[in-house]
Amino acid sequence: MQKIKESITKKIIEIIDNLGLSIASEDILNYIEKPTDTSMGDLAFPCFRLAKQLRSAPPKIAADLKDKMGELPFITKTEAIGGYLNFFVDKNYYSSLLDGIVSDVDFGKSQIGNGKVVCIDFSSPNIAKRFHLGHIGTTVIGNALRNIFIFCGYKCVAINHLGDWGTNFGKLISAFKHWSSKERVDEYGINELMDLYVRFNNEEKNNKELADDARTEFSKLENGSKENLEIWQLFKDISLKEYQKTYELLEITFDSYNGEAFFSDKMPAVVEELKEKGLLETDDGASVVRLDKYNLPLCLILKKDGSTLYPTRDIAAAIWRKKEYDYDKCVYVTSAGQSLHFAQWFKVVELMGYDWSKKLVHVPYGTMSVGGEKLASRTGNVIHLDDLLSEAISKCEKIIEEKNSLLADKKSVACAVGVGAVVFNALANSRIKDTNFVWEDALSFEGNTGPYVQYTYARSASVLRKSKTEENNNTDDKYSNPANEEIELIKRLTEFPDVVLRALEEYEPSVISRYILSLCAAFNQFYHNCPILKSQGAVRVYRLKLTQGVYNVLGNALDLLGMKRTEEI
Repeated sequence: MQKIKESITKKIIEIIDNLGLSIASEDILNYIEKPTDTSMGDLAFPCFRLAKQLRSAPPKIAADLKDKMGELPFITKTEAIGGYLNFFVDKNYYSSLLDGIVSDVDFGKSQIGNGKVVCIDFSSPNIAKRFHLGHIGTTVIGNALRNIFIFCGYKCVAINHLGDWGTNFGKLISAFKHWSSKERVDEYGINELMDLYVRFNNEEKNNKELADDARTEFSKLENGSKENLEIWQLFKDISLKEYQKTYELLEITFDSYNGEAFFSDKMPAVVEELKEKGLLETDDGASVVRLDKYNLPLCLILKKDGSTLYPTRDIAAAIWRKKEYDYDKCVYVTSAGQSLHFAQWFKVVELMGYDWSKKLVHVPYGTMSVGGEKLASRTGNVIHLDDLLSEAISKCEKIIEEKNSLLADKKSVACAVGVGAVVFNALANSRIKDTNFVWEDALSFEGNTGPYVQYTYARSASVLRKSKTEENNNTDDKYSNPANEEIELIKRLTEFPDVVLRALEEYEPSVISRYILSLCAAFNQFYHNCPILKSQGAVRVYRLKLTQGVYNVLGNALDLLGMKRTEEI
């Protein structure tokens, strides 16, 4: 479609030039859009974009442009409707694109990021605590963005910035020394650590000496105590072992696990630099950077007792990563509740004089709930992510047993579909919207769900498998009169490269999720209305090519979201 857009752009520019006016061709090209109503054509130019320069009403501009457009390659009709100039593309043009889509298994891939580096900071759990459902957003959105960036040619550094430092570890080490042992931690894993933390907080209410003990233990940890470092490393190893099970289910890997502990010795330099640059002030005993001029609250750098805070740690990490990776972008995927925090320390980095501060990007997302109930650790309403995934897999096993008891390797298929249901549910809507996980909806094989999408992919795979066992897949004849369902399906397929770029530009995986649903709907309508394996000659070849195109593109789209391709369900 790009060539058609360019020919339309060239003609509009020519008409505007003849009027003695000037406008950038890039602007015209970017303004050309796809009408939401397909009866209005395949492409549309919104003429209100020219209203100011031409000093005319959009409907009149549309009518005037239509009269002067003349013939354009592959355009069968041009209409002026309201303030839009609509273009209808020749069906044969769409058919001519099919071979290119089918032959390119990487259709949709681009090199827009070639030679560029992007760091993506996501997932980042606090060690010694189990994953809970609140982590699903940062984990699957971050992973999808990583996949999209790589698909677009970027070198991507996936960073799991672990919460593995802070005064809480003084409490945990104290609790470990009082009530636990390495053997118990080895046996009960992360649950033992969580129980220790809860017990410490309960005991502390009646034993104020425990608080002093915790401060002492953390101080020893900061000062390099061999014993405390070994205990801390035990906590970290046990936690990562537990997290790895979840990451393996989600098929997520990381390039770096450098967390808060790694940057603890790099923060004093940040504080000193802020002092040297005259940015640090004292406020009620704490060290702060004032941001009143920028309509932001002051940014806390050091507490009264001299201990560091999250902004200090994040600034230190951003500076180190820039030196280490020389990134073109550093993307942080966290809940929307942290938006102010990122706005503050991004501004501090800018005030420090780092021109790369504009390369720091916060990607916020909304809350997650199950059955309409939001997570709240204070009320004990915490759903652990590994439990959710396990239950999703278990439920899918039962559904698959009912629907297709003869399916080979039901367990691995149930795993792919169960995990895919959770992932797709988290990525189906705009990331900033709050998400509700309802079992009956998320695991349904009908509607806008992960199982529906994976079932559609399996359907395309099944058709292709069956076609390879039959004759009559080749012909020299041409199929000259494709049905509307076939043309609509090609249209959906051709949109994929633009969809990927839009998802990249907006840091929005749901753009791909919505596209997947529209592609599945188009394919299923084609599948039901246009016989594939029962057709003959050129019609059969054409329809098998369409099915192969769906198989390729839908497979790539599933990969981008971090969902498994399901050859059979």
